[in-house]
Amino acid sequence: PMSAFVCAVVVVIIALLFPFITGGIHTIDEGHVGVYYHGGQLSKIHILTPLLTTHHQVQISVQTDEVRDIPCGTSGGVMIYFDKIEVVNKLKKAYVYETIKNYTLNYDRMWIYDKIHHEINQFCSQHTLQEVFIDLFESLDESLVEALQKDCEIWAPGIEILSIRVTKPRIPANIKKNYEEIESAKTQYLIVSENQKVKLQEAETFKQQEVIKASSRLEVRKIELEKQIKERENRLKIGKIEDE
Repeated sequence: PMSAFVCAVVVVIIALLFPFITGGIHTIDEGHVGVYYHGGQLSKIHILTPLLTTHHQVQISVQTDEVRDIPCGTSGGVMIYFDKIEVVNKLKKAYVYETIKNYTLNYDRMWIYDKIHHEINQFCSQHTLQEVFIDLFESLDESLVEALQKDCEIWAPGIEILSIRVTKPRIPANIKKNYEEIESAKTQYLIVSENQKVKLQEAETFKQQEVIKASSRLEVRKIELEKQIKERENRLKIGKIEDE
């Protein structure tokens, strides 16, 4: 009876302790590190204690954040929208604790999403629609990388901005139609210009061919005249010899 009681007690103890023993077993996916909160406080101790500790995975491999539907107004007052801007970035492993402690698990909200909105609005407000949509668009991605990385190096050095891809902004339909007509006119102009170049080249080629033909005819005529002159000179020489 005593041994049965002991066994029952042991079973109960094991049953009570089992969740605590197995609750600390967890896995972290490749390309991530675990961050641990003990009693609600971020900790450098990477031990998961059931009921007392919570953990989260933080990606340290290359990731792409998509910032969508960004409205902005140009210096001329035209409202346009960037449907999507992709920010390729990476959080350095050595700076995970510092970054999370300063800016929480949603660090990218401040330094990527909000920052992109801010920079796009600054860019639009300082430039005309022509500059935003055409003239400066090709260099916009590089400007954004430089702006984001500059602030990250000062305030969040663990965040590395690798590249940024910007989609063409949406502009009012009537203005877009004007741009399309301008582009169509430019295309027609280029076609006409190329055709003109081809015709000029053909004319130049024809002209050169005619010059060559004329030169050849002159050369033939010159040879014939030289032949006639020599024949006459020979006849004169023969006549002088006969007169002597």
